Amino acid sequence: MQYVTLNNGVEMPLLGFGVFQIPAEDTERAVSEALAAGYRLLDTAAAYVNEEAVGRAIKSSGIAREDLFVTTKLWVQDAPAQDNSRRAFETSLSKLGLDHLDLYLMHQPFGDVYGQWRAMEALNREGLTKAIGVSNFYPDRLIDLIVNSEITPAVNQIEVHPFFQRADYQDLMREHEVQIQSWGGFAEGKNDLFTNPLLTEIGKQHDKSVAQVVLRWLTQRGVVAIPKSVRAERMAENFDVLDFQLTHEQMAQIATLDTGSSLFFDHHDPEMVTWLAGRRLGS
Repeated sequence: MQYVTLNNGVEMPLLGFGVFQIPAEDTERAVSEALAAGYRLLDTAAAYVNEEAVGRAIKSSGIAREDLFVTTKLWVQDAPAQDNSRRAFETSLSKLGLDHLDLYLMHQPFGDVYGQWRAMEALNREGLTKAIGVSNFYPDRLIDLIVNSEITPAVNQIEVHPFFQRADYQDLMREHEVQIQSWGGFAEGKNDLFTNPLLTEIGKQHDKSVAQVVLRWLTQRGVVAIPKSVRAERMAENFDVLDFQLTHEQMAQIATLDTGSSLFFDHHDPEMVTWLAGRRLGS
């Protein structure tokens, strides 16, 4: 495994396993198989409603806690956000059956972001989470949080895939020592990603699948990737991507696929903001 070093010195695996949209009843098996395949970074969230299943898989794996890197996420909290954020963290930690996290992310840039962040800063100082970061923060929100906070986010997990590459934003994050992490690395198959002629041809040149090419493209850029699968053979395939290099020409060819736009939803859309900011877990 290759690692990135976060802005506070914590080492994070470059490749991990995500559980978004895996039903709770399938999550324990999927995570157990991912751990058996070699994954050590696990990414979940309170909003995924499968933290307990992730925790059971961790417990039954027998893998030493120090060998794992576990991430979960804080959903938008009602006021008082600072108090509720700590309670939400404690709930997630209990469901996972852990005594600390490796990374705690603010899932959305909405609500009392600063109250939520102050709670997360306190958790970090107390050693309850080794690092804290954000998810879905666009450049303006990220920079505003940085300049108005004591602790700079260690990670920003955002939509990154061949059709929305975020290269300029990655450069900005690098300037501020924020590690970029991808969600939706396969674009959920949109735009016929898995049969894309360019990615298919590059795969043939390396005897790799399109999925492996995409994951290598991400990791070669220094983007932490967390592919999801419920099939053990696909988990193993996705994990086998650090043994080859894409050429400069191939990286440049993949860059031509960028549309510069999200394939999912716009965090600047008032209707989406209203829905996300107003959603509460369990409702």
